[in-house]
Amino acid sequence: MKLYHFPISPNSRRVVAVLHHLGLDCELKVLDLLKGEHLKGDFLQLNPNHMIPTLVDGEFVLWESNAIMQYLCSKVPETSLWPADPVVRADVSRWQFWQTAHFGRACGIFIFENILKKALNLGEPDTDEIAKGEDSFRRFADVLEAHLKGREWLVGDHVTLADLSVGSFLDLTEMARYPLAGYQEIQRWYKNIQQLPAWQSSEPSKIS
Repeated sequence: MKLYHFPISPNSRRVVAVLHHLGLDCELKVLDLLKGEHLKGDFLQLNPNHMIPTLVDGEFVLWESNAIMQYLCSKVPETSLWPADPVVRADVSRWQFWQTAHFGRACGIFIFENILKKALNLGEPDTDEIAKGEDSFRRFADVLEAHLKGREWLVGDHVTLADLSVGSFLDLTEMARYPLAGYQEIQRWYKNIQQLPAWQSSEPSKIS
């Protein structure tokens, strides 16, 4: 298998963390998005969206990080990341879809305004966009905060794909300047994720 990725990307990091957690052998190929490497060469034939991560497993090419995570888990029977119980699996999927549709989009506003604009010389952060981002972030962070009360993990008693999908964005809290102050449950829960060996080994500075 080969994974095309960009280490600092939350979408990439969570896939790498799953690979490490499951102990799967996979070649990691870094595409530097800031240099436009995802827009060049054969990669466009692999992913017409020209986005990372993208997994190549033989003749099978798969994009969308949450789909990749589920696919990787299918290679390891009985993994607690993606339990076989259909109710639990549906609950995990629910949070992954929630991340894609809501929480990740809210975080993405801050990532673009406070990180990418500077990296790409696109000017200063747009205060109007930041204000919209704060409204959206707080709306969905409130949902996450309430759900985590009395829980160590999002679903059940063990870490699952749900935790890695939703939590992946929190690694950029300081750089992106999310309005996370006051969300004690979210901060406590993310510390649990930070203690996972697979999360630690997927830290961008350790990946090439």
